Amino acid sequence: MKLFRLALFLLIMTNAAAQDTFNLVVGTYTDKCRSEGIYVYEYNANTAEVKPKSVTKGVISPSFLAVSPDKKFIYSVNENGEKSTISSFKYNKANGKIDFINKKDSEGDSPCYIIADEKNVITANYGGGSLVVYHRRNDGGLTEAKQVVQHTGNSINKERQEKAHVHMVYFSPDKKYVFCNDLGTDKIYIYAYNPDGGSKTLTLKETIDAKPGSGPRHLVFNPNGIFFYVLHELDASLVAYSYINQKVEKIQETSLVMPGATGKNGGADIKFTRDGKYLYATNRGDANTISVFKVHSNGMIKMVQQLPTDGDSPRNLAIDPKDNHVLVGHQNSSSISIFKRNKTTGMLEDNCKRIDLCSPVCLVFTEAK
Repeated sequence: MKLFRLALFLLIMTNAAAQDTFNLVVGTYTDKCRSEGIYVYEYNANTAEVKPKSVTKGVISPSFLAVSPDKKFIYSVNENGEKSTISSFKYNKANGKIDFINKKDSEGDSPCYIIADEKNVITANYGGGSLVVYHRRNDGGLTEAKQVVQHTGNSINKERQEKAHVHMVYFSPDKKYVFCNDLGTDKIYIYAYNPDGGSKTLTLKETIDAKPGSGPRHLVFNPNGIFFYVLHELDASLVAYSYINQKVEKIQETSLVMPGATGKNGGADIKFTRDGKYLYATNRGDANTISVFKVHSNGMIKMVQQLPTDGDSPRNLAIDPKDNHVLVGHQNSSSISIFKRNKTTGMLEDNCKRIDLCSPVCLVFTEAK
């Protein structure tokens, strides 16, 4: 009986440990320093302990990543100016191994964002000012582009908004629409999404005008699907919208910039906790901060904390699957800072844990089993 109880205890403890272990997948720039491409780490969500698991080789600047819904494939942009491509990989989450399948022309230079569902992969070309849709083959590979949507226009910032700069694509919670932020035109485009639509997979439904010169960059939906929030790169403003019965209405505008602060801003990334109670956003430029916002039931938000990220250019952030820690990747100083998170207050504490990695850009968690 004692041996049985011991075996049962060990089994329970093993399963509990497994449930706390995840993969952290990181996309990087390979032309800035010594990076081999996509890195996979074993990550413990309770302790924030990180161990290297695998790394790709010979992949050019996989700066942004998307994992397929079944977690069997990874898709990356290969940010390389006019020679940019989009790549597909087979992903073994158990050992972290990533094997190249194929790549296709990005159909526009400097792709900077990518999303995937069961049938398609959609990218945002920053330099080319376009969205591109690729069909997923049965083996996870990509077909030639089946639709290219070209944006045109500009806005008031003559240096950064001289033409369209598509910065993000994002599925609506019901997967009926694709939201698209265009930094260059100061607009948010909403496309109706038909996954089997071929050359008409995306059809424009409406556009939302952002404040001139603000430069919409990233957006995120509250897990309840009722509100979404847009972070603007050029002025670090943060705007909340309601999304009820597919109708968009602006409800609040706030900022990552503290009163009296001076210097250059660069709003970067924005993420929600899984309970929808807190929102986190990074600001680059001279600020290099992460801000914590408490989210109220009416969609309004209030900043409750702002602290330095201890690095240069906090490009991307990720909240671990247990909501215990917030990770911030620094593109210029080549490090990932890990902050301990208070689940009750949302507040962050720098526990001084760091991952040294060349030019991290995109942080994604997946299951490890």
